[in-house]
Amino acid sequence: MINSLLRLKAEEAADLEVISTCLQDAIARIDDMAYIPRLRRFAMVATRFRWELADKMGDEGGLRVRCGVHFDDVLRVRAQGIDMTDRAGLLPLLAITCAEADYGVAVKLQFGGGGSILLEAEAVTCSLADIDQGWPTPSRPDHGLDDERV
Repeated sequence: MINSLLRLKAEEAADLEVISTCLQDAIARIDDMAYIPRLRRFAMVATRFRWELADKMGDEGGLRVRCGVHFDDVLRVRAQGIDMTDRAGLLPLLAITCAEADYGVAVKLQFGGGGSILLEAEAVTCSLADIDQGWPTPSRPDHGLDDERV
């Protein structure tokens, strides 16, 4: 197993694209997400696929690792298309996008099945840190994007 832990910070939209790439296909649960208004922080723990090591793993599948992610300067959080009462339900994270807004930036966490969480924030302020050494997984996420398109 490879022991390097990933730690990243984003302070602008281009930085957030890197974090989005690292979190593609991460699995999160509602129970592992929290908005703390007095700190203006949205935080979550997710299990991410270690895409940065996928080529080194060959056909062996890959590695998954638990990571903490938090966004600061968050003014408001809204969920759409997610059953917030299903506290243990699994949410596959597809991408994180960012757009300018009147209040600063709109950061959108897009999940499989069409659900999303919108963070209304003053600025892009995000940190990601792996929190354990991870474990091997026999398969890697596959969205069929390498297939020939018509």
